[in-house]
Amino acid sequence: MGKLSTHVLDITQGKPGAGVHLKLYRVNGAEKVLVKTDTTNQDGRCDAPLLQGNEVKTGKYELVFGAGDYFAAQGVTMPEPRFIDEVVIAFGIADAGANYHVPIVVSPWAYSTYRGS
Repeated sequence: MGKLSTHVLDITQGKPGAGVHLKLYRVNGAEKVLVKTDTTNQDGRCDAPLLQGNEVKTGKYELVFGAGDYFAAQGVTMPEPRFIDEVVIAFGIADAGANYHVPIVVSPWAYSTYRGS
């Protein structure tokens, strides 16, 4: 049975991104359906998978991370408007039985992602 998880790493402070609000959408053409909202824990992860088992469906998804609000809460001085505000990762699930881990490494100026396991 597959699952979808995430992890946020704050590279400005060299620590997990705790308290990052995120939203998961399923994308059907031009329509986006909100599937789940969550907030990262002290380890920068969600306490449970975003999707697991029968919840995992093949298709297109978007994960939206509230990075700008996170950095503001950390006291990081940022310009207005923020350069990095919401980080949107658009990705696909081709195998509903596989594990998909979508982490981000983020700062107020850049971010990166990859498919983990």
